[in-house]
Amino acid sequence: MDVVTIGETMALFTPETSGLMRYAHTYSRKFGGSESNVAIGLTRLGHRSGWISRIGDDELGKAMVSFIRGEGVDVSEVQVEKSAQTGIYFKELRREDDVRVLYYRKNSAASRMSKIDLNEEYIAQAKYLHITGITPALSDSCYEMLKEAVHLAKQNRVTVVFDPNLRKTLWSEEKARQVLIEFVKESDIVLPGIAEGKFLYGVDDPQQVGERFLEDGPTTCVLKLGPRGAQYFTREKTEFVPSFTVKKVIDPVGSGDGFCSGFLSGLLEGLSLYDAVRRGNGVGAMVAMVNGDVEGLPDKRDLELFINETDKDDVNR
Repeated sequence: MDVVTIGETMALFTPETSGLMRYAHTYSRKFGGSESNVAIGLTRLGHRSGWISRIGDDELGKAMVSFIRGEGVDVSEVQVEKSAQTGIYFKELRREDDVRVLYYRKNSAASRMSKIDLNEEYIAQAKYLHITGITPALSDSCYEMLKEAVHLAKQNRVTVVFDPNLRKTLWSEEKARQVLIEFVKESDIVLPGIAEGKFLYGVDDPQQVGERFLEDGPTTCVLKLGPRGAQYFTREKTEFVPSFTVKKVIDPVGSGDGFCSGFLSGLLEGLSLYDAVRRGNGVGAMVAMVNGDVEGLPDKRDLELFINETDKDDVNR
């Protein structure tokens, strides 16, 4: 396995019409979750990924696992929770530049994850363990599980990649700050956004943010700067990597996960940090141009065409 990831995925319902959701009558059903989004992004780019989670013993959970398995992700470590349901969320497309997400995940099956869900051999055979700050916010048992997962990764020399992925609605700001910094200190690579850097350290200058993350222990920090691009920091070097032009943003949700999958793909293929971040920028931009968390994730050929700006015919024949 190239990358193993742990976290909750939910059924996603999106109105077929834009505007206030109170006026919507029909919805499309998809699936989304930061960790499984990354896993799917990696498989589309030709890598092997595995997803650890829990689902409810319900039709949405069964459909979800079938979908993620169909995308080539290994789901052998997904457990079924008979006493809780699969979480759901709604994506409200109010207008072109206003997308809102509403979660219904309290006491979900995934929030019942615990240390017993972890298989050390499964984690040990991966090159990277990908985790986010969403999972420890779900419950105390999820927090303890993620701590143990990081411990197992370190024992087995698996590189820990942490995306803070701040969700203020899931916990108090004080606890969020404390726990996220705790995981930053245990990680090898961190992938924060500039707003998360300000939340954690009280500074918003990219150079200062990157330096603060490195001071807490990681060897690499890749700071996502939205439409501008991203900047990576190591002990030896920092470099800004510009993003790609997006003619029209359709749905920005999931772009950060796309960035992560593209970046990790670059590392797995031995690209330089600059080129790995550039690949991440490319995937993130492509995701933003399509409605849905994973629907815009490209395969290798589409990504190369987008990055290299070749084959500009209006229709691919």
